[in-house]
Amino acid sequence: MVSLRMLGLLMLMLLQCDADSRCPDDLLTLDPPQVTEKYGEVITVNCTSQDDDHERIYWTNGTTDFEVEDVESYVTLEMPLLEWNVKPQCKIMQNASVTCTKELEITIYKNPEWVDVYPIDYGKVVEGMEYRLQCDIPEVAPVQKLFVRWYNGNKMIKEDNFNNTAKTPVSESSILSVRISREDDGAQFRCEAQLDFGPHGPKLQTFSGTRTVSVHYAPVFTKEATEVYNVEENDNVTLDCEAEGNPPPHFHWTLNGENITEYTSSVFTTQVNTDAIYTCTAANDIGRKTKQIHVNVIKTMTNHMPMTTVTMHTPEAAPPNVCSLTLTPAALVVRFGDPASANCSTSDTEATGMGWEAPFGGTGFESPPTVTWTVEELKYWEIKPTCYITPRNDSQCEVSLAITLYKTPDNVSVSAITPGPMQEGKEHVLICHVMNVAPVQNLTVKWYRGNESVKTQMFDNTSVTPVNVSSTLRVTPKRDYNGIHFSCNAELHLGPEGPKPVPTVTSEPYAAVVHYKPLMKDCPTHYTSVEHSFRMDMFPCEADGNPPPTVRWYYQGKQISEYQTLTRDHSGKYTMEVLNELGRTNTSVDITIEYEPSFACNDHYEVKENDKFYISCEPEGIPTPTVTWYKKGKEVSLQPWTKHDSGYYLLIANNKHGTANHTLHLNVLYPPRFKEGNESRQVTPGANVTFDCSAEGNPAPEIQWKRSPEANVRETHGWRQKTISVTGATSTDAGVYTCVATNKVGNVTKLVTLAIKGETTGAVLPVFCWLILLIVLVAFVLLMVIVRRRSRKRGQYSFISDKPKEGSDSIPMTAKSDGVKA
Repeated sequence: MVSLRMLGLLMLMLLQCDADSRCPDDLLTLDPPQVTEKYGEVITVNCTSQDDDHERIYWTNGTTDFEVEDVESYVTLEMPLLEWNVKPQCKIMQNASVTCTKELEITIYKNPEWVDVYPIDYGKVVEGMEYRLQCDIPEVAPVQKLFVRWYNGNKMIKEDNFNNTAKTPVSESSILSVRISREDDGAQFRCEAQLDFGPHGPKLQTFSGTRTVSVHYAPVFTKEATEVYNVEENDNVTLDCEAEGNPPPHFHWTLNGENITEYTSSVFTTQVNTDAIYTCTAANDIGRKTKQIHVNVIKTMTNHMPMTTVTMHTPEAAPPNVCSLTLTPAALVVRFGDPASANCSTSDTEATGMGWEAPFGGTGFESPPTVTWTVEELKYWEIKPTCYITPRNDSQCEVSLAITLYKTPDNVSVSAITPGPMQEGKEHVLICHVMNVAPVQNLTVKWYRGNESVKTQMFDNTSVTPVNVSSTLRVTPKRDYNGIHFSCNAELHLGPEGPKPVPTVTSEPYAAVVHYKPLMKDCPTHYTSVEHSFRMDMFPCEADGNPPPTVRWYYQGKQISEYQTLTRDHSGKYTMEVLNELGRTNTSVDITIEYEPSFACNDHYEVKENDKFYISCEPEGIPTPTVTWYKKGKEVSLQPWTKHDSGYYLLIANNKHGTANHTLHLNVLYPPRFKEGNESRQVTPGANVTFDCSAEGNPAPEIQWKRSPEANVRETHGWRQKTISVTGATSTDAGVYTCVATNKVGNVTKLVTLAIKGETTGAVLPVFCWLILLIVLVAFVLLMVIVRRRSRKRGQYSFISDKPKEGSDSIPMTAKSDGVKA
């Protein structure tokens, strides 16, 4: 027994070796040898055999044979990629015991429809923190071919790949961590997802949007070092405390430790007459920075000459020109410290002498007709030079020179009485400081809001020496005033003899900061965007408010993140609320998220021939996509269905956002149909005869012969047909053979009449004659049954007299019914 088993095992091994030797590597050739294609697409691959001597060549996926050819040396696979783990194989059946196989190497991929990048931790981004971004890649396959690349601007800064060996779509994420510095302010981060199938495969890229980073950092001075200024007494000096930061810093100044509330900008100009230490602080909500500025005053000697007293002898009643004196110019306007001069001339040829009396620039007694007064620097505020003449009669007369000595302000600046921002609708007072100006009665202060003049003020102070004056402007701010510049001009209007243009000193602009409750501008009530490319922070609505308002978004009664990327499921009504410390407001908007087409219908449909059944395979998409059907690359228009409409169809849906493909298989069912009609066959006794019965239909019909079980009648099966073979036909084999083809759609019958020559059966009756005889026989039997049943219900009776007549042979009558003996 053991020997028999060993012998069987040895024979099996030999057969296997023989089978392998019959399947050389080059027996089957695939074109293309490998496939990399998108899920849902239809692939076409030819399988060619080098050996024409075979029984069958066909494709299979392990469960279904796609196509079988009995003769051809090649077979074509046309298959939609609707399964992720499909393994198509080309098989060739050499004979009943040897089948060779070659598997198609196939890679099915799905590119992600979108890629999204967003911060993991929402909130303020501060210098020095670890800033983390996440890149989401949904539904991608195969993930082991996925590469995620991170970019800052156009520079790649990181690359990720994945070890997951899943063939079906999965969702993956990549994390980027960056140590943030102020140099990253405004940086633009993005990620890219790429399916890379090597040098001979496709490279499919999908990019995310860009995430711009605003980095908050503490102030830093443009000039960090301590500054020292050496200036002359009463000179002006400009102090610079410029700094940058995010948010932009505000500034605070102190002078020798005392607060200077009127200076809140980074740069200002002031007059100094003593040594001083200015301290500047730049601050924002991240931090503060302080630096000192030292101002040293250098003392200088003045050139003032001592004032002398001159006694004038002028006749009280003398007329102005009795001495015939003429001053050129008649009046003088001089800037403090500038040179000045005037001529005094006379037409009196008999005068004995003339001269100038003045604290500075006076002259001695000189000979007529002209004498000049001059000084190199005029710095005496109340000077009034007088020209005199002595006639021969010793009656002296004189004329005084009218001088206006002026000084432009050392500094003009604007500040607020109440520090801090203005508030919409509440009165605010600004002050224009004019420092060290003379003469003040010639001063005009003009206020400007932007370029618009809003106030003019003059002064009645008669002081000729420099003084400090101020002008106030009452402002009831509007929101439009936020950021507007208020300024004031100090103008000295010195008359026709004064300099042209009018001496003017303008203040540094005072930037108004106005706080006001939020207001929304230009907000649409309906808005349309595209899936995966829109967030609520991108909504085109200007939310104006100061302090800058906080924006909150609500959807279906719940607050949502404004950085959430919207998808097709997020269409609907949204509420936008903006609020700050002064109030809040809101608005509503209907948002429609449009998206490219996509199919969600079945992959297989069955219809019946000539049926008008509508295949519901409409794609989703906004706007509504247009759909076109293709079969074998040609556009088709279907219905009603015919048997030739079975096969694979490619549906292409289009709208303005993209295209989607869907492949479906349509199976048109139709009832069986015989390839040949009824037939009659006549053979001689003892002859052999064969009847074939084959039918087409969908699904493939089941074929059955109805026949008498004679020993010499044998039924055999072929490819989609059944055959009856009669060996040595006799009279008992004559008659009608019935073939029935059946599928789930219907059935048909075919009759084959066999006649034996030489039999005296008279010719074999035609089929319809047999049918008529059968119908008549059945009708007769039914009639007899009906008659008999009626007879039973009625009974049968014979009537005779109960008293027999004389001479008669009658007997008394009794009732009799069917089936009962009397």
